Amino acid sequence: MAINTNLKPGPIGVFDSGYGGLTILSEIKELMPQYDYIYLGDNARAPYGNKSYDLICDFTLQAVKWFFAQGCQLVIIACNTASAKALRRLQQQYLPTIDPHKRLLGVIRPTAIAIASLSKNGHVAVLGTEATIKSKLYEEEMNNLHPHLKLTSEACPMWVPLVENLEYDKPGADYFVKQHLTKILEKDNKIDTIILGCTHYPLLLKKIKQYIPDNITVISQGKYIAESLKDYMNRHPEMDSICSKNGKRLYYTTDSAEKFKDIASAFLKETIEVEKIKLGKDDELV
Repeated sequence: MAINTNLKPGPIGVFDSGYGGLTILSEIKELMPQYDYIYLGDNARAPYGNKSYDLICDFTLQAVKWFFAQGCQLVIIACNTASAKALRRLQQQYLPTIDPHKRLLGVIRPTAIAIASLSKNGHVAVLGTEATIKSKLYEEEMNNLHPHLKLTSEACPMWVPLVENLEYDKPGADYFVKQHLTKILEKDNKIDTIILGCTHYPLLLKKIKQYIPDNITVISQGKYIAESLKDYMNRHPEMDSICSKNGKRLYYTTDSAEKFKDIASAFLKETIEVEKIKLGKDDELV
């Protein structure tokens, strides 16, 4: 269905279960600074990675409805877990009945599209939360787009808590980082490219590089998501026309605004203002 260009222009929404989506937003706003953005972190219920399929769908739907109520016409699900578990269901079941003119975009497909040009020998790894890895959505996308690539996966359940508790650069993080990198390389010692399949993981990049050979390339998603969004806007001028462009950024969390403000500085390298909001249980997906 064609987008109704008579809709009132609104900001681009960026959603994550916690802070990780800020690594995506940072790259997007650097490439596309003219747009308005609203970021929401569902920190009160993070992490999503160990939660059930239905609960992740419910939580993501609540966030999407909130974004739409703020006037967003386009929302980026900047969370690999929510993209893996909820995105398709919301696109197929929710949007057509609520507002078919709005759009939801995820982070997994753009990453999968980019990876073919980055691996030299076709041996690729993805590191992610338990929910993302169990969804096998990366495998599905890679098989569809690049069936010649060999993809190896590894769930890293402790990595998000390390980042969210600002332990990502502390000595205690080394054990958990080394543990999963050793496992993934034992599964396939020919890996030359590693996808960080969680938006929190770029903050662990310095640690990660300490425990892998120099010939392995580590891919953070932000750059590729930003480039994909810019390309999407170029291909869909009707959507571009209903995204407001005043260069404004607003930040929200479902947990402590002060805590979010303090931790967000590690991701954004700037001071921001944050408002706490509540997502209601009455928005559960049925």
